[in-house]
Amino acid sequence: MTETILAIDLGGTRFRAGVADLGDPAAVRAVGEWAAPQTLASFMELLTQQLSVHQATRLGLGIPGLAQGTVCRWVPNLSYLDGLDLAAELPGVSVGLGNDAQFALLAEVSAGSAKGLQDAILLAIGTGIGSSVLAGGRIVAGNGGAACSFGWAVADLHDPGEDRSGWLERQASGRALDAAAQSIGLPDGATLVRAARGRDAVAINALRPPMQALGTALAGAVALLAPEAIIFAGGVAASLDVLRPLLLPALQRQLPPHLRAIDIRPGQFGPKAGLVGAAFAGAYGPNWRNGHG
Repeated sequence: MTETILAIDLGGTRFRAGVADLGDPAAVRAVGEWAAPQTLASFMELLTQQLSVHQATRLGLGIPGLAQGTVCRWVPNLSYLDGLDLAAELPGVSVGLGNDAQFALLAEVSAGSAKGLQDAILLAIGTGIGSSVLAGGRIVAGNGGAACSFGWAVADLHDPGEDRSGWLERQASGRALDAAAQSIGLPDGATLVRAARGRDAVAINALRPPMQALGTALAGAVALLAPEAIIFAGGVAASLDVLRPLLLPALQRQLPPHLRAIDIRPGQFGPKAGLVGAAFAGAYGPNWRNGHG
């Protein structure tokens, strides 16, 4: 009888759960969604309940912050998790813990748009900007798991900085797109993108500044890493037909000729990427970075 994996995609506001068989993590099926717990006690209660209900012996948990091994290091929107060692709290459960954007890349490398690639950048634009890098066939961790925090990239010499969000997040994240939409009387970024897709000139012009910021900052990452592809993951993948033409001019303007033909593609798993990646991490266990390659 195959083992069951509990996959958790934990965001700043939502706790999404799915289950998968060990032999087929890509087929993870969603089993529930809740508001993100606001205390450690309520988090552990929900987590252990789901492990018990589904008789899972493996856990893949993606968090909106930094992880090292099975320890949560820095989760700014859920700070009660800082220092929590999941392996110590859940004896007998194999734990694959990691950053949610790195898990999205794990999904795409294992069974999606990055399968077969050796070098890639993944961007997940939501409340903030999540990012991860595949270099030489390995998902980069960096010191303390903190590599590839692309939302903190900056292209403004006079920006004073912040403790909780980087310059690029303030310019081009989902929050920034919401603000751009509201500046022209639309309710949110999703509505703004739909209007731009319908060739609304006002909406297109409202999208230009955040996309120019994104393209300009992204050029530095492309120049540094020379990836085979840039993958847009999560819900934003469905908007790439609108966003790509707006960010490409700024991106290409800041690149040498041999890098300007960079492939920009949508992720295969869309908003489910974090859950699929969590399932693969649960299958691979604590050393999930080594499993996919």
